[in-house]
Amino acid sequence: MPEQPGKSPKTVGSRAYYGAPIDEFLNHSAEQVLSALTKGSTFAIETTQRDAWIEQIALLQRVLEPYRAGGWIAFEFGVPRVGKRIDVLLLIQHVLFVLEFKVGENRFTASGTDQVWDYALDLRNFHSTSHDKPIVPVLIATRARPKQGGPLCTSDHDGVFRPVHATPVQLGSVIEQALDRCSGEPIDPKCWTEGRYTPTPTIVEAAMALYGGHGVEEISRNDASAINLTRTSEAIANIVRSSQAAKHKSICFVTGVPGAGKTLVGLNVATEHSDQENELHSVFLSGNGPLVAVLREALARDKVERETRMNRRITKGAARSEVKAFIQNVHNFRDECLIDSERAPIEHVVLFDEAQRAWNLEQTARFMLLKKNRPGFDVSEPEFLLSCMDRHRDWAVVVCLVGGGQEIHTGEAGIGEWLRAVTRSFHDWYVYVSPNLHDTEYAAGKAIALLSDHSQVHFDPDLHLSVSMRSFRAENVSAFVKKLLDLDQPGAKAMLETVRDRYPIMLTRSLPSAKRWLTSKARGSERYGLVASSQAQRLKPHAIDVRVKTDPIHWFLDGKDDVRSSYYLEDVATEFQVQGLELDWACVVWDGDFRFQSSGWEHWSFRGKAWQRVLNTDRQLYLKNAYRVLLTRARQGMVIVVPDGDEDDPTRSAEFYDQTFDYLQCVGLEVIDEA
Repeated sequence: MPEQPGKSPKTVGSRAYYGAPIDEFLNHSAEQVLSALTKGSTFAIETTQRDAWIEQIALLQRVLEPYRAGGWIAFEFGVPRVGKRIDVLLLIQHVLFVLEFKVGENRFTASGTDQVWDYALDLRNFHSTSHDKPIVPVLIATRARPKQGGPLCTSDHDGVFRPVHATPVQLGSVIEQALDRCSGEPIDPKCWTEGRYTPTPTIVEAAMALYGGHGVEEISRNDASAINLTRTSEAIANIVRSSQAAKHKSICFVTGVPGAGKTLVGLNVATEHSDQENELHSVFLSGNGPLVAVLREALARDKVERETRMNRRITKGAARSEVKAFIQNVHNFRDECLIDSERAPIEHVVLFDEAQRAWNLEQTARFMLLKKNRPGFDVSEPEFLLSCMDRHRDWAVVVCLVGGGQEIHTGEAGIGEWLRAVTRSFHDWYVYVSPNLHDTEYAAGKAIALLSDHSQVHFDPDLHLSVSMRSFRAENVSAFVKKLLDLDQPGAKAMLETVRDRYPIMLTRSLPSAKRWLTSKARGSERYGLVASSQAQRLKPHAIDVRVKTDPIHWFLDGKDDVRSSYYLEDVATEFQVQGLELDWACVVWDGDFRFQSSGWEHWSFRGKAWQRVLNTDRQLYLKNAYRVLLTRARQGMVIVVPDGDEDDPTRSAEFYDQTFDYLQCVGLEVIDEA
């Protein structure tokens, strides 16, 4: 193609390696485009990548000749939430095309199909000027043979087309077909490229982005949640800086609604100060074993992949060791401090995720006696952990990330024990408290009253995260679940109306129907899975056995080709495996352990061959919270299964299930039409 004098290829900030009007692209030589791509790249260009770009450029300069006027093209367009780059984006008339090239491939793989679909969905959900545009994802296998009948463009309800498989010779007809099937105003390339990218990542995606060097503001929406996250992160940073400067010790309590990003804030601080040589070196601690395991493995896999892309070698073992330095299980941290009772930890800043789950005195003493052979241990886990940080002679900061209504284990002390430990043993510590710690769901009211005698207590509203990030479709799901579990039927019904248009919640008696609904809703690699209470022991006739331990690493991280993954809808995860983690779509299977009756919720535990009533108030709370956790795992929607009873099985009588189903239906949940 002839070159256009006086002009050179344009780049679109850091989003694309190369971007230009189609007319300019057609007038640039392949060498000019290739030069821009090479300059835009952040890693060394392999010969295979260079050859792939040359083949893409040649193909597109042939195919796009009829679309010179008004269109726009971008190569290697960055998708921050998933940390990948789209091969090519095309804006032609009123349609946005997402092209994924598999150069040299002779078949269309399922993983490639999901990949290009994910890109299209990501733009639809998170790129402001793509929300209302028809988006056509196209997978191009350059050595594949054309199939008889050719590719077919079909659109879903939100304007995102089902992925199209095309060979190079079919790409032109795909573009024509899509333009013919869509209507709308022409896309203004200038306005489109100025659109904001406002992602809502899962905690795993967020951790990978932060570990890869992105800031919290880059991976959060530019709305109330982003402002909230930034303010809270900065509030913690100010506490750390002032504590270091004044050489004093501080503890702060960060509260937040479910899914608001407490863990994200903690990871943000930890990744910013992961250098062990820095005095601000921080460590992220969690007693949530599955969360720690999943995050570590995800970060290690991502580290290996990123290093490989940059032509650097690293073993997964080395990557895992690096990750372990700043994400640790709180019990391992505690055990290290037990070994040397005088030495201070190397970290000056520690962040405790789900701090309310730390053990009380009784549970800690029992563990120390039975597992560590330390009789007479006389402090709770919060008090011991604070004493470890108090060993520093100059300064230290403890950040407690506090969830409300999340206690699901026997022996969990609640946040009140941290407050009591401070007032009892650490009078010189500065205390920074979210005002929302007064709320009943944090169960810290009486302990907060003890702080009135403490000399340095500061209430800071920026230490509360008030907006849920878990669902980019509906922030009110956690509020709906709270009202549902609190038996506020009118409130739950009203709250459901605010979420149902964007966040479907369905109800059924049939597990197969629920599975069909789930798989019909999920697109691309959107993750879905079965969840149930750890006490749901009479789901075995439905091939759900909660006593079989599910490996959260395989369940949350592995793909559709792995029978151990959530996608297979075979292994069920309980509240212990999913707390703190997320799915896109969830199937919550409700057993007779938590039953609705006219008098309210009844709590049951299956022992031996029969159900036994749970009368202990703590255990009742744990069971209620288990369902709170299960019902707030999904980002995009969920289906609840309340199975039919079986009168031939006294452990699955209809009376254990029917009233629960009726209550959920009366709240307003829509029942799946079996027809």
